[in-house]
Amino acid sequence: MRLLVRERLFAVGDDYWIEDADGHRLFLVDGKAMRLRDTFELKDQDGRVRVEFRRKLVSLRDTMVVERDGEPLARIRRKRLSLLRNHYRVTLVDGTELDVSGKILDREFAVEYDGELLARISRRQLTVRDTYGIDIVREDADVPLLVAVAVCVIVLADKERDEE
Repeated sequence: MRLLVRERLFAVGDDYWIEDADGHRLFLVDGKAMRLRDTFELKDQDGRVRVEFRRKLVSLRDTMVVERDGEPLARIRRKRLSLLRNHYRVTLVDGTELDVSGKILDREFAVEYDGELLARISRRQLTVRDTYGIDIVREDADVPLLVAVAVCVIVLADKERDEE
C-alpha cells in the first residue's frame, strides 16, 4: 500500500490529508494548535480518530506517545546508544520493539521489526515537490500506527535539528 504525504503543510495547527496512490484521501492529520505540546490526531476519511500522538512534556530524551482510544499504544524516541543520529526505537505496549533508521531529515528511512521491513518512507521516484511516500510492505500491518510512527520520527528529528 502506498500513501502520499504533502510535507509543506507539516506543522502543528495545520491539517493535511494523506492520500493513496490514486489521490483518494485516506487519513487526515489534524494538528492541534494552542496546546502546550505537539499534538496530532490521525483521522480516517469519516472523521473517526484512529490514533492520537503527542510529544511528552517531561522526558530525558524527546519522546512521542501514540494512543488508540485513549489507551497507550507506543512510545517513540531516538535510540540512546546509537552512533547514527537517525535511529529511533518504537516500543509498543506489549514490549515489541520496532526500529526506525535511515536519513530521517531527507525522508529516506525504514521501519523494521526484527529485521523484517514493515514500511519504507521515501521521496525518491516522486515527481511532486514536497511530497514523500509511505510504502506499507506487509498487508497485515497496522497502517494508522505506521503512519503515526513516520510522522512522529519526522517531528522529533526536525525538532532536534531546529534546537542545534
